[in-house]
Amino acid sequence: MSTESSISGSTCSGSNHNDVPYDYNEKKTDSGKVLKFNEDPEEFSWWKTNFYSYIMGLDEELWDILEDGVGDLVLDEEGAAVYRKIHTPAQKKMYKKHHKIRGSLVSAIPRAEYTKMSEIHKTIILSI
Repeated sequence: MSTESSISGSTCSGSNHNDVPYDYNEKKTDSGKVLKFNEDPEEFSWWKTNFYSYIMGLDEELWDILEDGVGDLVLDEEGAAVYRKIHTPAQKKMYKKHHKIRGSLVSAIPRAEYTKMSEIHKTIILSI
């Protein structure tokens, strides 16, 4: 059987042989989205492994930024660059990646947790 005359066991008729069968009963997955953390401490290790895999699939440097920070970039308490316009091309690349990982992490945690962490961070900054 040639590929022109058969797709998944059915015969093509007519001149259009580019039709690709689609299984409409197939369930969609969220494999392209950040996995949300459900706040269950027992599931944190599993979530972190999945989050790590998601980030590494995007760009391995993102995980390094998450663990090591943004180097010599000066950021305010909200994570925005203080001197963005004078950054070198390498610093601009780092800043863009910083926001990509930050956005992924913010998307992965509940809003209440983000708010708590922001308040703790502000308290630490003010006490320094």
